[in-house]
Amino acid sequence: MKMHAYRSHTCAGLNKADVGETVRLSGWVHRVRDHGGVLFIDLRDHYGITQILCDGDSPAFKALEGVRSEWVICVDGRVKARDAALVNPKIPTGEIEVYVTGLEVLGPAEELPLPVFGEVDYPEETRLTYRFLDLRREGMHRNMMLRSNVVRWLRGKMWDQGFNEFQTPIITASSPEGARDFLVPSRLHPGKFYALPQAPQQFKQLIMVAGFDRYFQIAPCFRDEDPRADRSPTDFYQLDIEMSFVEQEDVFAAVQPVLQGLFEAFGGGRKVYADWPRIAYRDSLKWYGSDKPDLRNPIRMQDVSEHFRDSGFAIFANLLKNEGTEVRAIPAPKGGSRKFADRMNAFAQKEGLPGMGYIFWREAEDGSGMEAAGPLAKNIGPERTEAIRQQLGLGLGDAAFFLGGKPEVFEAVAGKARNEIGRELGLTETDSFRFAWIVDFPMYEKTDDGKIDFSHNPFSMPQGGLAALQGDPLQVYAYQYDLACNGYEVISGGIRNHKPEIMYKAFELAGYPNDEVDKRFGGMVKAFKYGAPPHGGCAAGIDRLVMLLADTTSIREVIMFPMNQRAEDLLMNAPSDPTLQQLRDLNLRVVPKEA
Repeated sequence: MKMHAYRSHTCAGLNKADVGETVRLSGWVHRVRDHGGVLFIDLRDHYGITQILCDGDSPAFKALEGVRSEWVICVDGRVKARDAALVNPKIPTGEIEVYVTGLEVLGPAEELPLPVFGEVDYPEETRLTYRFLDLRREGMHRNMMLRSNVVRWLRGKMWDQGFNEFQTPIITASSPEGARDFLVPSRLHPGKFYALPQAPQQFKQLIMVAGFDRYFQIAPCFRDEDPRADRSPTDFYQLDIEMSFVEQEDVFAAVQPVLQGLFEAFGGGRKVYADWPRIAYRDSLKWYGSDKPDLRNPIRMQDVSEHFRDSGFAIFANLLKNEGTEVRAIPAPKGGSRKFADRMNAFAQKEGLPGMGYIFWREAEDGSGMEAAGPLAKNIGPERTEAIRQQLGLGLGDAAFFLGGKPEVFEAVAGKARNEIGRELGLTETDSFRFAWIVDFPMYEKTDDGKIDFSHNPFSMPQGGLAALQGDPLQVYAYQYDLACNGYEVISGGIRNHKPEIMYKAFELAGYPNDEVDKRFGGMVKAFKYGAPPHGGCAAGIDRLVMLLADTTSIREVIMFPMNQRAEDLLMNAPSDPTLQQLRDLNLRVVPKEA
């Protein structure tokens, strides 16, 4: 039988049953070991690694001596059983090796700018410039295959749950979704611009109005954002979902089996908690200092303002005389040592605060039992410290840390401190996933210049409908929800506002007159006037889900070709300068930025 031009087997396809066979393999030279007249080479392809060897008796020996790391070669040879002492149980081909009798070099490689063998930590700029080499590394290859399998699994699960997949446009109209649009100039309509969609939001709602009931899509989304470790600065993918004739609970019931099943299937044996609590946005901020709490950490902050009001601790007592201020405690079970308190104080100073007040409970020096220690305890006295201890449920060897002021100012730092305390004291669970639905988001917020604007998705239904919009906008809650997992937001969604009169009023409160709403969302408003069902849905960030499953903290580790922190593609040299002809075709002129 004629041998295939490049391979009879993959580099993971041979085992002991093939001993004695003549085979052909192709792949990359992963590692070369010269044992004085005998060459051992690990040959790698997409599927795995096979050890090949050659000595001076082989006609291929001289040619094989010349190959280097990452050359692409094709070898002919005979399968041999490895000596029992040399078997490698870590790889499927570990019981065999291939003695090389013929060699063809398919693609020589220049000297490598970064190594592929081993997981050496290299500068990100180098890794992104030579991403094709970076992706050959075992960890990156594993991450990309994880991503591919996650997407395939999600697709299958959504179909199984009665959802249908539809594609929505990539070139569309600009709409305010909370981030900057990428604009695309129109050649046929000079001076006008398309936008790349920040999300398929309007289209998926129109699909519901069109009567398709259950939609999903693995959708690309484009946002011109400042980059962060857990967010891509240009484009990302999401599992986009929408359902008709549903309430909030129906969406939760549809989503949980998908996400729960995904993390059970790809979580590597880590525990996936089935209890997904619902936490009001305001409570999440109060208890955890974040709207995406990490519930693996059991610490819950509490308001202890009453214990400091008119107390001997002047800083907090005076602060509490101002409207809108409070003092919060972060319980620290088993953190009751001055050494730990000093460490947390240093952490607070690093975060830009003067420090954190603290109390810790220890054995009294006179042997009379437990006493409260620290400067704060001395200032407020034993009655107040005992009331704080009882409220927080603390005991001997425990501590509490305190932050005061306007919650919106100190909440974020309090949340970081909570995480730090949980980690430092070993309270935060590892090797598990804990989910929580964050609900009852405020519909509006006050901007820095005192105006009212949407705090989240402008298309959410206000709780209470039209009647709720007649009073103070800052008291209106939306049917808006996020799903948090281990300190990350993995899903955002809402029940949609499908009634034109409520939509007009909602936008009016945010400073958009009716004609502006018609101009920006004409298609959707028009559709709602022709029989729109109640509908709602959500979107799950694919990149962030894979990031959690891959146990990495950088989203760029799970995206095939990501941008760098400055939103540049170092491999393809994007963004790039347009040619003069391209600018002429689009009736555009680049104006130099003023110094």
